[in-house]
Amino acid sequence: MRAMILAAGRGKRMGSLTLHRPKPLVQLNGRTLIEYNILKLVNAGIKEIVINLSWLGDKIKNYLGNGDKWDLNITYLDEGDYILGTGGAVLNALPVLGDEPFWLLNADIYTDYIFKHDFMLNDKSLGHLVLVRSPDHNLRGDFSLINSKVAPKCKNGIENIYTFSGISLLSSKLFDGVNDKVFQLGPFLRKRASEGFISGEIFNGLWFDVGSKERLDSLTNLLSK
Repeated sequence: MRAMILAAGRGKRMGSLTLHRPKPLVQLNGRTLIEYNILKLVNAGIKEIVINLSWLGDKIKNYLGNGDKWDLNITYLDEGDYILGTGGAVLNALPVLGDEPFWLLNADIYTDYIFKHDFMLNDKSLGHLVLVRSPDHNLRGDFSLINSKVAPKCKNGIENIYTFSGISLLSSKLFDGVNDKVFQLGPFLRKRASEGFISGEIFNGLWFDVGSKERLDSLTNLLSK
C-alpha cells in the first residue's frame, strides 16, 4: 500500500513562520509537522510515499531526502507555480500511486490516528473518509455520516455533521472520468459522497488541523501538559 501527503499549500495563516519555509517544515516540539505524519505511515508498514510540492518545495526535498532514513521511498511531484489544487494533485499522482487504494493525508495535521497497512474498502465504496467532531474553526462541518456512509451535510440540523480530518483511503477508480486537471478535493468528495461511493468513520482521538499560528500554539501547549 502507498500513501500521499499533500504538502503544496502556501501556509499564509502561519504568518512569519512560513515566509522562508514551507508549512510542512514548521516545527512542533523539535520535529516538523510532515515528519510526524511520515512516522505514522512508516509505523503502519507503508514503504512508498508520494509528496506534492509547490511553495519552497525544494526545502522539503532537501530536508526529507529520498526516504532512506525511514527505510521508505519518497517520490516528489513538484507543481511549481502552477498549483493543481488538492484534487488535481491527487489526479496527477495516480500514475505513481498505482491501482491499489492509497492513504491520503494533509501535511499540516497532527493526530494519533492509527493507519492500517491492510485497510480494505468495502465492495460498494471507492473511498473512505476519517471524520472528526467539528472544531471551533469549522463548526458548520463538512459531511454527514449515516450508517457508515458519508453524505453531504443534512439540511435539517447539525447533530450528525462532522468535519473531514484530511485523512482518507481512496481508490484510483474514484477519479475515473475526471477531465479537469485543476480542482479542489472537498467539492469533488462531496459530489462522490452524494452518489453513494464513500464510506466513513468517526475518529474521537487527538486531531489538530495546524492551519494557523494560533492553532500551532494551542497544540504546543496541549502537548506540553
